[in-house]
Amino acid sequence: MTGEVRPRRADAQRNRERILEAAEAVLAREGTSASVRAVAGEAGVGLGTIYRHFPTQEALYQAVIIDRTRRLLAEADLPSPDPGTAFFTFLDRIVVHAAQKKTAADLLAGAGVDPKAGTADVSRDMRQVIARLLTAAQEAGAVRPDLRMPELLALLCGVCLAAERDQWSDELRRRTLDVLFDGLRPRG
Repeated sequence: MTGEVRPRRADAQRNRERILEAAEAVLAREGTSASVRAVAGEAGVGLGTIYRHFPTQEALYQAVIIDRTRRLLAEADLPSPDPGTAFFTFLDRIVVHAAQKKTAADLLAGAGVDPKAGTADVSRDMRQVIARLLTAAQEAGAVRPDLRMPELLALLCGVCLAAERDQWSDELRRRTLDVLFDGLRPRG
C-alpha cells in the first residue's frame, strides 16, 4: 500500500468542506486579521480538526484559493445553449473571482507564502477551460476569429490585476468588461 492515498471518511470530508466555507466567510468579513480560531468558531469545529486538515494558517488560506478556483472551473462545465454567452459569462466570473481572492492572497503574501504555490494544476485546468470556451464561441461566431489564447490571457490578466488591486465596484467591472467584450466580438 505504499504511495496510495486513502480516501477521506465522509465525516472528515464534510469537516474539510465546512472549514473551507467558514474560512472563506471569515476572510471576507475580517480580511487579513482573520484567525484560525475565528474559522473554527464559524465552522463549529475545534482547532485540532482544522490543523488535522491544514497544518498552518497559510495552508488553510491557500486551500481556500484553490477550492474557490475549482468551484469557478465547475461553473464552466454547466450546460449552456449559447457558446458566446458561456464564454463571456465565464470571463466575467474570472474577474469577480480575482477581486474576491485578494484577501486570501494578501494574507499568504504577508506571511511570506507564494499564493500561487500549489496551484499549477488549477492554473492548467483554467487555461484548458478558457481555450475550450474560446473555441466554441469562435465556432458559433460570437468571438472574433483572430483572437488567440496569448492575447486573451494577456487581456484577462490585466483586467483581473486591476480589479484585484483596486477592488472594483460591480458597476465599474460591468462597464470595463462591456468595453473589453465589445473588442472581442466579431467586427461588423
